[in-house]
Amino acid sequence: MEEVPPFTVESFYKFVSERKLMAAKCVKCGFVLLPPRPLCPHCHSSNLTWVQLEGEGKLETFTIIHVAPPQFQAMTPYVVGIVKLYEGPRVPGMIHNIKPQEVRVGMDLIVDFDTALPSQWPMWPRYFFRPP
Repeated sequence: MEEVPPFTVESFYKFVSERKLMAAKCVKCGFVLLPPRPLCPHCHSSNLTWVQLEGEGKLETFTIIHVAPPQFQAMTPYVVGIVKLYEGPRVPGMIHNIKPQEVRVGMDLIVDFDTALPSQWPMWPRYFFRPP
């Protein structure tokens, strides 16, 4: 029997390294937890399962970063937003493959994954959003 990974941020980023957007889903009430955690905030159940999300949604809000920390300086200006996935969770992330001035609240976005491992902080695998 295969061991279920713990419902932690570390497990979430392990799945990202496999190009999967995974969340915890409460078996009792159906609430989707992202970031994952070991206890449902709605019904307090610890009966959870991992589910793979489609990663499609709409942009709810965003900001354009012009002054960035050193490791992101070469990317400026870049966009960071909150995407409400069709499965329910709201997920923060960078928005790529579109000019910052063309980004609009309500636009459709889809998750994608950065295949290159970062050489400096943050050291976890990265996901981002892009237009479909």
